[in-house]
Amino acid sequence: MASSSSSLVLLAAALLALATWQQTVAYDPSPLQDFCVADKNSPVRVNGFPCKDPMAVTPDDFYNPAMIIDKRRDTNNKVGSNVTNINVESFPGLNTLGISLARIDYAPLGVNPPHIHPRATELLTVLEGTLYLGFVTSNPNRLFSKVVKKGDVFVFPKAMIHFQMNLDHEKPAAALSSLSSQNPGVITIASAVFGSKPPISDDVLAKAFQVEKKLIDWLQSQFWDTNY
Repeated sequence: MASSSSSLVLLAAALLALATWQQTVAYDPSPLQDFCVADKNSPVRVNGFPCKDPMAVTPDDFYNPAMIIDKRRDTNNKVGSNVTNINVESFPGLNTLGISLARIDYAPLGVNPPHIHPRATELLTVLEGTLYLGFVTSNPNRLFSKVVKKGDVFVFPKAMIHFQMNLDHEKPAAALSSLSSQNPGVITIASAVFGSKPPISDDVLAKAFQVEKKLIDWLQSQFWDTNY
């Protein structure tokens, strides 16, 4: 009897460890069939999207026109950059496949501001121009940065704060990123901290940044009525 009880305890421990390991590594839903094209019209709510009827799937569900990423985008904004995402929201065939793309266009001296992708690692390839880019680790916040040129590749680990800047004063730049999630998400640090709705208390931010509240109030005003 004692031996049987010990075996059950060991079995339970093994199953718990396996379940914990699966939860740790499975950031996106793992496919259980050949494909699961997202059904954006389904009333069912799941972690991700429910599957379209396989018999209704067509080749177009796995296709995205070149015009989505092969054309330069408007960068006439405060930061001088424009990100064009190709993820499950716009490309249902990516559902459960754990991958997405983004094209980033930069004006001269344009910046893709410090941000994180909470659900994805990012692999960036420079299409044109010269970029200064990098990421910051968790505490003690070490910066890894590099100047990269056309054809160079740089990786940003999952959920690390990272950024890019076009170093050219006259010419635009562009990059193409692949991300390890069908829906990586993005949190832009400045707009999240100073432009949240409702706003974070200026008492909290003044203490955190060790500045006067009037400076915090001014910073928040820059984001409240702006398409950042």
